[in-house]
Amino acid sequence: MKLSVIIPSYNERKTLPEVLKAVSALPVDKEIIIVDDGSSDGTREWFESEKAAGRWPEARMIKHEKNQGKGGALITGFTEAQGHFVVVQDADLEYDPSQIPELLRPLDEGQTDAVFGSRMLAEKIETYSPLYLRGNRTMTAWINFLFGSRYTDSYTCYKLFRTSDARRMNLKSHGFEIEAEMACKAAFMGIRVMELPVIYRPRSREEGKKINFRDAVKGALKALVLKLTLRKNSIH
Repeated sequence: MKLSVIIPSYNERKTLPEVLKAVSALPVDKEIIIVDDGSSDGTREWFESEKAAGRWPEARMIKHEKNQGKGGALITGFTEAQGHFVVVQDADLEYDPSQIPELLRPLDEGQTDAVFGSRMLAEKIETYSPLYLRGNRTMTAWINFLFGSRYTDSYTCYKLFRTSDARRMNLKSHGFEIEAEMACKAAFMGIRVMELPVIYRPRSREEGKKINFRDAVKGALKALVLKLTLRKNSIH
């Protein structure tokens, strides 16, 4: 079954070519949807020239005229996806796309409803900051407390869903709090989530890392609001 790989990209001209190369090499039936979220670093022009030269036949780009945030990019990508399954692949090389087939397998075989790639289950946990690692664990514990889930890494990039489930979540978040919203709604909807270990190589602020403390606060508040407002008939 076809996999839709959604790549949200904002000023990632330096790393996007390598990500595209790695995703294109995956031995799975796929489409690649790049959502350019208002980049100003030449990403669009580069991709258009590549397509004109006949490269990246499985890839297409959807352009946001203004930056809408990672959540806005993912909502667009999930809406446009034509595959049976969908996965998020960040454009910054922190996650190696070669891990995707192993994450996809249990979903494709019907063993589970969704797969999260957990950095916390890896043999070695890498982080650019102990504070970031502590914040991630705190956010995950908060979501587990509110929704009775058992996640080890709720803020992982690698979340694989059936495309129909991703759309059924009726996602609204436009920033990084989209990660909290997906984790909370998956638990609320009773979606069976399997976690598998993934290798993660974090980049620094100087290299372009964007998520920050305020994003963590927004995620925590988003989880609380969802706990207070979600009703059994509110997601279809």
